[in-house]
This record gives sequence, structure tokens and C-alpha cells, in this order.
Amino acid sequence: MQYRQCGGTDLQLSAVTFGAWAAGGWMWGGSEPKAAVAAIRASYDLGVTSIDTAPAYGQGLSEEIVGEAIQGIPRDKVQILTKYGLRWDVVKGKFYFDSTDNNGRPIAMYRYAAREGVVQECEASLRRLKTDYIDLYQIHWADPTTPIEETMETVASLIKQGKVRHAAVCNYTAAQMAEAEKTVRLASNQVPYSMLRRDIEKEIVPYCIKNKKGILVYSPLERGVLTGKFKPGHVFGDGDTRAGEKFYQLENLIRVNTFLGMLKPLTEEKNISLVQLVIAWTVHQPGITACLVGARNPDQALHNAKGADVRLSSEDLEFIESRIVESALV
Repeated sequence: MQYRQCGGTDLQLSAVTFGAWAAGGWMWGGSEPKAAVAAIRASYDLGVTSIDTAPAYGQGLSEEIVGEAIQGIPRDKVQILTKYGLRWDVVKGKFYFDSTDNNGRPIAMYRYAAREGVVQECEASLRRLKTDYIDLYQIHWADPTTPIEETMETVASLIKQGKVRHAAVCNYTAAQMAEAEKTVRLASNQVPYSMLRRDIEKEIVPYCIKNKKGILVYSPLERGVLTGKFKPGHVFGDGDTRAGEKFYQLENLIRVNTFLGMLKPLTEEKNISLVQLVIAWTVHQPGITACLVGARNPDQALHNAKGADVRLSSEDLEFIESRIVESALV
């Protein structure tokens, strides 16, 4: 496993970081907590020391699973990354979207990161995670109803109290990052990125490289479509929102699978899977600090972790890039 410095901080993250969104079940068709705990522990055994979660993932369930999974591991040997600012339990801030919880009950999601809300969320996360500090505290989505200065001042106070080690953001523009930096030092920005979704290369990546900020990327497998396991006609379970995702629509799914077929010679040459190739490609991209990948069980976790050990030459990367361009997927 590779370990990388997160921006200009002393925080070291595993290049493959365990993404615990699916563990919480929300928007993934439910959760199996025991299997998720086993997956996190199996990942740790292979050097995946960083775990990314959020209160919204299963409305607290993902954090509880992470808290259970890290019991018995020396706290300084694991990095806990969680978030704040996406609420289902209050009607405050900016309405984001309607959803349902893991029991099928309707909930409404709000972007809310005012001072009292951030403090409240931090305390709740610490309880669920069974820890007394958070390594990287990230705003989940920008809250247009609260000044960035107010939000970041609150996180700065949590750092002074020792409850948070480093401040970070998710889904922020470069301009929003610059505004936040007027108040607190940011370690990183967490953004979506994959072979199929590369818009961050235009603005975010150059900004972060120039200003020594880490980039944590989520959905590198585009919620599973880049695994090659999904064929036309696949039926998703209740509560799994992937059925409505852009790349799962029939025409796009066919194009994606055709593209993945083009990569088969490279996977055969290296004796690796498509998943491992996609993970390797991601961590080889300029400016990328860590690649967040989820797992439902230990077997998936072990398979994903090995993706960080795959070495790609410049010729390999050129081969992949030419196939991306040829497929006109981005």
C-alpha cells in the first residue's frame, strides 16, 4: 500500500481509502453491518488505514459501523475522515433533495453548516465513531445560506479544542476553497472523479497542485459501472438509486462496456481485474492523493486494496487514455 501526504499537512492517507457510503446502505439498497465491519477490518489488514464516512450515510449507521470496526486498532494507526453539513434531522439551511432512509421512510436532505449545527454534528459523530477526535473533518456540500467564514471559524475552534485535526471540504469550487482558506487551513477537497467524469482536471486539480492541497476522489468506479459487472437489463434492488444514474442508462451502459472491453488486453497482460486497473489508473493521475473505494464484504475489500499495488507505465497510461478518447465517454 502507498501512503501519501494530504496536502501540506502531516496527515498521511492510504492511497486506497475505504469509502463507507455503501456500508451505510443509504441509496445503495440497504446495509449489512456485520459484513461491512469485516470488510473494513480486512482492508486495514492490507494497509488501508484511512476510512471515509459521513453522518448522512445511513443517517448515522455508516459512522456507527466504522466506530465498531476500528475497536481494538490503535487510534493513531487509523485515519478517520468524516463530514458535516448534510442534514436529514433538521429543517434548516438549503433544501437539497427528498429521499428515503434504510427503512423506506421519507426524509428530506438539507445543506446546513451554521455554527451551532457544525458543533452539534461533531459531537454526534464522535459518539458514533467511538473516538475523541476526527482526523479530517470535511463539509459535505456547500451551504449557500451560511457564510463560509462562519462555517470555517467553527471548524477552526474544533481544531483548537482537539476534537478535529484537520479541516477539509467536499464538492467545493476553487473559488470556494480560496474563500475558506481565508479563515482556516484546508488539507484537501473531496470530489467525484473517474475515467468517465474528469471535469475536475480543468480547475480543481490545477488549483490544488498549485496550493498544495490534497485531492480525495470518490466514485472512481462510477458507483460500480466501471467494474464491468452490469449488463443491459440489470434490475437493482429497492432503495438502490443507481438505476437512475446517467451511466446506467441503456445507451451509455453499452458504450461503457464496449470501452471496458478495449481495456481487456491490458488487464490480461498484468493479470489484474478491471476494478484493479481502474483503481490503479486513478491513483496514478496528477494531484490525486487518495482514491475512495467501497466494499460490501472482505473479499471485495481485499481485491480493491491490491489495486494500489498495480504499477502502470507511461505507455500503459497512454493506452488507457487513447481508449477513453476513442470511446468519446468524456
